[in-house]
Amino acid sequence: MKKKVLSVLLVGAMTASLFAGCGSNAGETTGAAGGDAATTEEGGADADVAQNPVTLKTVSMFGGTDPNAEVYQAINNEIMAEYDYITIEDNSQSSDEEWKAAVNADFSVGNEPDVIQFFTDATADTIVATDKLVSIEEIRAEYPEYAADTLDSALAAAANTDGVERAVPTTGYWEGLYCNKDLFDQYGLELPTDWESMEKAITTFKENDIIPIACSLNNVPHYWIEFLMLYAAGADEYTSIPETAPEGWVAGLEMFKTLRDMGAFPADTDTVDDAYIGQLFRDKKAAMQLDGSWYAGNIEDTENTVVIAFPGVPNQKAEAGSLVGGISSGFYITRKAWEDPDKRDAAVKFVMAHTSQAGVQRYWEATGAVSQAAVEVTPVDGATPFAESIAAYTSGASAIVAPTDSRIGDAYKTLVAEIVKVSTGAMSAEDAINEALSLMQ
Repeated sequence: MKKKVLSVLLVGAMTASLFAGCGSNAGETTGAAGGDAATTEEGGADADVAQNPVTLKTVSMFGGTDPNAEVYQAINNEIMAEYDYITIEDNSQSSDEEWKAAVNADFSVGNEPDVIQFFTDATADTIVATDKLVSIEEIRAEYPEYAADTLDSALAAAANTDGVERAVPTTGYWEGLYCNKDLFDQYGLELPTDWESMEKAITTFKENDIIPIACSLNNVPHYWIEFLMLYAAGADEYTSIPETAPEGWVAGLEMFKTLRDMGAFPADTDTVDDAYIGQLFRDKKAAMQLDGSWYAGNIEDTENTVVIAFPGVPNQKAEAGSLVGGISSGFYITRKAWEDPDKRDAAVKFVMAHTSQAGVQRYWEATGAVSQAAVEVTPVDGATPFAESIAAYTSGASAIVAPTDSRIGDAYKTLVAEIVKVSTGAMSAEDAINEALSLMQ
């Protein structure tokens, strides 16, 4: 298989701001998610052999007012229309705490469904421990095309905490560098792709009274914490859970002082809040802002705003194009279905219909075409430069790694609280990191 790469989801109301007056074609695909479910015939059941009637019990998190719910049900209906021997009995609900508890209870008493969309992080540890979820590796031994459209990095990001890939995801979240491209054009600057071009942009904007980077070190410095540490340390060290400050983490956080001394941040960065710096960026008073996919709905100028990969730091160890993001859910096939010859093939068809390129494209469009797609998506007709840049950024990611707080929990809050001191030199980066890590011991 070729080397492939991969979000809090945004509400569908964003679509209007991201497409230049053009409607989404999400609901126009015909067949089971565009017919992709039929590809399960290769290595699986023979299409010419009569199939026994199958009732597939499914559960997903696409319930309530979730904008994905309509797409999910439409794909289910298409599966049943294409394969008339399959009946889907679905019980999807919103993923609140009561629902999570009910799922755990069902698995503990042998009442688990045939296919379930569920979390992939530590929330899933209880059901993973039951050994009732089939790994992708085992499924591919019989169905080589299973999850073939899914980016390798997406599967890796959706692996359970034991490192095993069981879930096939649809979408997730990302963090990236928002840029006012019109300001770059005004001053004859290329969008930054490495530290040298980033340094040039900061210097040029500072000289022309444009704030280079909209950032509140007092309120929300954590996006910069993540990317500076990731790029300085490399993915392996960045995702470790150390006892004392790693060299790469220290080098990354020391960049806060470098950036501050260059004048990269607003003069009042120590006192303003996140809402204020967001407005600076949207008002074109700042050239760049590091933020997540959830911020995309605030962008009004979708013709001149773009999202790009983090340009990097000096002597970086991370691969260019690495992004901070995550995928926290995916579709699992349970052993109950896998060990039933008739349900096995139907379950594979079901998951492939929802997670094929065509299926994920529909989910991606339904939520505004700004989430982290688990496949290579195709920009929709009429997409704005903003939406197109997001698709290019996320599809071209070389690696996707989860943020630090997902590993060190509340200790991360202590680290965030010390960033102003680190940026002024009042506290060393090493001391700030060790202070946070000491809370985990």
